[in-house]
Amino acid sequence: MIEYTRHLLDNGLTLLCHTDPGTSFVSVNTLYKVGARDEDPDHTGFAHLFEHLMFGGSRHVDDFDTRVQQAGGESNAYTNNDYTNYYTIVPAANIETALWLESDRMAGLNFSQRSLKVQKNVVIEEFKQHYLNRPYGDLWLHLRPLAYRVHPYRWNTIGVSPAHIERATLDEVKTFFRRHYAPDNAILAISGNIPDTRALELVKRWYGDIPPGAAPRDDYPQEPRQREARRRVVAEHAVPVPSDMLCLAFHVGRRSSDHFYACDILSDLFANGDSSRLYTCLVKERLLFSELDAYVTGDADPGLFVFHGKLSPGIPVEEAEKALLEEIDRLARDGLTERELQKVINKTDVRLSCSEINYQAKASHLAFFEYLGDAELVNTERARYSPFTPDELRDVARALFVPENSSTLLYLASSRHENKS
Repeated sequence: MIEYTRHLLDNGLTLLCHTDPGTSFVSVNTLYKVGARDEDPDHTGFAHLFEHLMFGGSRHVDDFDTRVQQAGGESNAYTNNDYTNYYTIVPAANIETALWLESDRMAGLNFSQRSLKVQKNVVIEEFKQHYLNRPYGDLWLHLRPLAYRVHPYRWNTIGVSPAHIERATLDEVKTFFRRHYAPDNAILAISGNIPDTRALELVKRWYGDIPPGAAPRDDYPQEPRQREARRRVVAEHAVPVPSDMLCLAFHVGRRSSDHFYACDILSDLFANGDSSRLYTCLVKERLLFSELDAYVTGDADPGLFVFHGKLSPGIPVEEAEKALLEEIDRLARDGLTERELQKVINKTDVRLSCSEINYQAKASHLAFFEYLGDAELVNTERARYSPFTPDELRDVARALFVPENSSTLLYLASSRHENKS
């Protein structure tokens, strides 16, 4: 059980505080409600670009990371399609240093042509290194626009193309900052060795005079129901890949929905551990795949249930695909046993319990669940998994795993296969 308090400042900043006397540190976690889905289709990659720009200095701070290190701390950040999360960990005695640094970059970054050019080059190089010049790196650059035609989930966090970052102007970057990096579009979660009353006092001191920004966006174009099977073959690659890969995606409910939790159970049944169905049958026994996974993306808007696996050498992709579909159909047809369900629930309990040990994890989870609309899920999420019966999960599988809801990507190792993309 994580005890916490919730406060809303006059400028719209949401504050969540958890006191953890078992550590001598404090984590200051700032979640901004801006991700890739908030970008213009012709100007993608901006949220990720800001993940880099936010460490470049602000009105009263020349270098963010240096100041954090001088305070005995560390900092980092990550961006996804829904939000951007920044965290700074410092000794509890230096909590005000962390709040000063975080509030100062919220109040205003130092924008210059030089800093923008430097960070654009960093992001473009990252795009090339991790997505274009790495085996399988561009897989999601193909899968997302195959599964999504309308929703901004159709592009990756890194963006559609390095060209979008290359042509970003200083004025466009400033506009994006003013629109999204404001207290009323942020959730601040503090976890560590500090009383909540003291945390609230300090947050009011350092954040209270930062004015609110524009109203958060809530008009994302929603993906219409998919009504036909989609398929794409990719056989030409910038760098060689060692084996064929098969990806299969189905549309599922948003992260806060009951449908997500049902699908999360199903994904664990399929591919969580060496005794899971897909590993036992298709990897260990039939030797069709060298590795095979299944997971749910867990997006704020309706996401994807994804299967992906690398084929064993010499296995025809048609044989592997047929076998995977047979295993999926077997679950939809015959369902699962009580023992299988209980095994998944037990593993989920362990995973959720372990996530409550670290004070940084507590801060990030509080911010994330508040972002979803209910911070109390940090304590009650276990209950979202337990109500399902084997019959109910079988019914979910039957409705979910149908051809008209599928997007299949065949990522082939060589051009010996016909490219139908």
